[in-house]
Amino acid sequence: MEFAMIDKKPHIKPYLYGMLAGFGAISLSIIFFFLIYRFDGFGDAISTLTGILMPFIYGAVIAYLLKPVCNTIEAFLRRFIPEKMKGLINALSVTFTILFGLLLVYALFMMIVPQLITSVTTLYYTAQRNFAKFVQWANHVEFFEQNTQIMDLLNSAYDTVSTSIDTLVKTKLLPSMQNILSGAALGVLNVVVVLKNLIIGIIVAVYMLASRKRFVQQGKMVLYSVVKPRWANLITEEVKYADKMFGGFINGKIMDSAIIGVLCYIGCLIFKFPSALLVSVIIGVTNVIPFFGPFIGAIPATLLILIQNPIKALWFVLFVLVLQQVDGNIIGPKILGNTTGLSSFWVLFAILLFGGLWGFAGMIVGVPLFAVIYDVIKKLVIYGLQRHQELTLLNSYHDQFGDPADDAAAQPAASQPAENQ
Repeated sequence: MEFAMIDKKPHIKPYLYGMLAGFGAISLSIIFFFLIYRFDGFGDAISTLTGILMPFIYGAVIAYLLKPVCNTIEAFLRRFIPEKMKGLINALSVTFTILFGLLLVYALFMMIVPQLITSVTTLYYTAQRNFAKFVQWANHVEFFEQNTQIMDLLNSAYDTVSTSIDTLVKTKLLPSMQNILSGAALGVLNVVVVLKNLIIGIIVAVYMLASRKRFVQQGKMVLYSVVKPRWANLITEEVKYADKMFGGFINGKIMDSAIIGVLCYIGCLIFKFPSALLVSVIIGVTNVIPFFGPFIGAIPATLLILIQNPIKALWFVLFVLVLQQVDGNIIGPKILGNTTGLSSFWVLFAILLFGGLWGFAGMIVGVPLFAVIYDVIKKLVIYGLQRHQELTLLNSYHDQFGDPADDAAAQPAASQPAENQ
């Protein structure tokens, strides 16, 4: 009887893999707790890096917003310039795109800023005149004239306010002028820094627009050299989806808000609402924010009109409600459609989450960003259901809630088992 030779040599691969996994887990835990307990230092480092790269961030945003214009101009120039002169076509398209952007900003600045100054000045003098009329009316009302206690109380309150203002100016305002001047100097410095970043950002945008196709090819080369072709194709597809989502949503939202601002201005002129341009700019700018934008803009706009004419403020509220219904049911769906594919719950969640993290900018980019994250998670869920052969859950979900994207993704997966049999 032959006995099989038993290999008593220990296999070290499982132990080696276990040691590496344990070391990796411990390292990640240390890094995690370091970031948690030293979050202030980590946040300062991120802030410093963001401040250094701010011109490139400005340039990337400008280039991304102007990319559709540049592509349109380039396609137009290709009709008249031979294909062999690619460099000339690229240079002309970038030049015309930057000129278009600068002229657009200059035109908006020249149209809006003088009118805004006029509106603010009119608002100030109107509010002052209305307050004077109220004081004059109160002095001639019989109820106030006959009630000496109320008149004494009003006079006492007036004297107290006057004394308090005089004391505030002498004891606090004048001694703190140095701090006020320092704050003003700091504000001017911040404006200079923003202008510097913006100018450099325009230069960066020129380079990014001119080299946009090269950057895309370089990114593909790096991606396919690092990961397997299957995963590289998936990542490329998701990047294209993200570009489509961000470009379609942001550009569409800007166009939608511009139309709403113009319609609001026309309506304010027709109904003779005061500070028409200032109110229209507020409504148009805040309309960029999804979901909350109309409410955020309507509150200060209504208060501006309320100071000047309370009756017209009520009519303005009704006008804004009608305008937002037109936007939500006619203009918005025509321009944007269902670009994100998110329900109202997830739109609200994205606005609150990214608005809390990044402020006003987070409210704008939060919805398309969350839509991309949602799409990635959805594809992972569908892939997991396919892998575990649980497509009945996906079909049941589709039958109940009718998500066409899930149905389209499930169809090829449902055909795979049939092909394998």
